[in-house]
Amino acid sequence: MKIGLIGLPRVGRTTVFNLLTGRGEATGGFGGREAHRATIKVPDARIDRLAAIFKPKKTTYAEIEFLDLPAFEVGRGGIPADRLTEMRNVDALVHVLRAFPVDEPTAGPAGDAAALEQELILTDLLFVERRLERLRADIAKGRKELAPELALMERLQTALGEETPLRRITLDEADDSLIRGYQFLTRPPMVLLTNCGAEVGPAELAAVAALAAAGGLASLALDAIDEWEIARLAPEDRQAFLADLGISEPARDRFIRVCYDLLEQAAFFTVGDDEVRAWTIHRDLPAVRAAGKIHSDLERGFIRAEVIAYERFIALGSLAEARKHGALRLEGKEYPVQDGDIVNIRFNV
Repeated sequence: MKIGLIGLPRVGRTTVFNLLTGRGEATGGFGGREAHRATIKVPDARIDRLAAIFKPKKTTYAEIEFLDLPAFEVGRGGIPADRLTEMRNVDALVHVLRAFPVDEPTAGPAGDAAALEQELILTDLLFVERRLERLRADIAKGRKELAPELALMERLQTALGEETPLRRITLDEADDSLIRGYQFLTRPPMVLLTNCGAEVGPAELAAVAALAAAGGLASLALDAIDEWEIARLAPEDRQAFLADLGISEPARDRFIRVCYDLLEQAAFFTVGDDEVRAWTIHRDLPAVRAAGKIHSDLERGFIRAEVIAYERFIALGSLAEARKHGALRLEGKEYPVQDGDIVNIRFNV
């Protein structure tokens, strides 16, 4: 999973990046015009528990790659071309919004979010208009097979012209395949992440939440500097400080949960003496395709999936007990793999 952090200048984007990745200082530390990357292991108490049971040679957690994309000004010549390339190469965008005092006029977090959405819509609209010109020219030269894409692009042009982001447009499988390679900016999921200080009012956060709900986005609020400082504490002190702030879990955990829900992601596990591993998949992915995440040979030679839910396995305590109680199910190719499933693939190639 690859997540891109974007935002206007001085919103605390890099502070949020440092908080989520455990890098750098509480503020600043990068600057410049290049994107910065960091990969984190996704915390998962289930993997920890399975590793304690199997004592494998290797324990592998799911991973998320974060990109901290340099700030840009909305409405000043559009989004730079190099920034567009990076933004189009992620699974989700996170727009970091400022909700703390600054010594300059501000539209507030909801206003900033709306302004960036307009910029992304305009960028997509310009791309669609250029593509329409090319399609019409090619069809005029006899390439009639492009007619379905022309009709779809005209539909997208209308939506974008009405300021509707493409994530709000329902596409069937055929239409989706026509535009899959174009990487529109308003099609990927987005999180509105409000970086707020103690002074932020509930009305500001409510406005961001309402904007997110209306646009099909997720929203999350956190105080990046305070939570970064707490994240640096010893584990035994960390929970007490979070409790003082009225926070039930660390910012990174909350953020990951929001992203998994937004992207409809799930995790299944493979276990054994050699390795206990988490695999990230789209929710309800058929078992045969989940097998392909492990190795292409498993998908090609798939026979059955041996499956047990994590909670059921923990209740029984071992695979031997699971077999003894008939708790290991044999599932076919189309079985929708569930979050927390422990899976062993039977295959033959």
